[in-house]
Amino acid sequence: MLRDGCTCRCVICHDYGDRDAADPMDRRTVEQIQEHGWSVVMVPADDEGPAFAYTIGLWHTHTVPELALFGLDIHTMHHQLNTLGHAAVGGAVLDSGTEHPGIVPEYPVVLKTADLRWYRQYFGRAIAFYRRPPFPVLQVVWPNPAGRFLWQPGIGERYQQSQPHLWLKPVEHPQGPWAPPATG
Repeated sequence: MLRDGCTCRCVICHDYGDRDAADPMDRRTVEQIQEHGWSVVMVPADDEGPAFAYTIGLWHTHTVPELALFGLDIHTMHHQLNTLGHAAVGGAVLDSGTEHPGIVPEYPVVLKTADLRWYRQYFGRAIAFYRRPPFPVLQVVWPNPAGRFLWQPGIGERYQQSQPHLWLKPVEHPQGPWAPPATG
């Protein structure tokens, strides 16, 4: 498949000679993409950080940016990413800065382009599928109960820590559970 004049470098479009060595999760991801058009990777909360989820395959199948959602219940994020993915396949435009009502009940979400420097930290399975960036990723940002977003005034500290700010460079990211690992 072609993307902006470049050939898709995913493991479906290109044989790297290591398909038989893929782990079961990578094989399942490829099967889901072939059957449904994309897959959702769900990363549960653990000692390293809060839960998050992201798609793999929207870019390959539909030339739609991959989507990532953070800080909610893992099954809620899975459902919301699929809802937004179906909307995109149905013709909704997924651009950075675009507000989408109806994904989170009663509130819109805003999409923000993830900075490429975050990919290794959060999207390792997508890198394994596409073999290398760039493939676009949009962070799905949800509002606080008052309908305010991370970049707006009047948000509380708890909400500020609920999601990463992947549209920022890692060195500009505020401290908290989503901050990049320290380099030494």
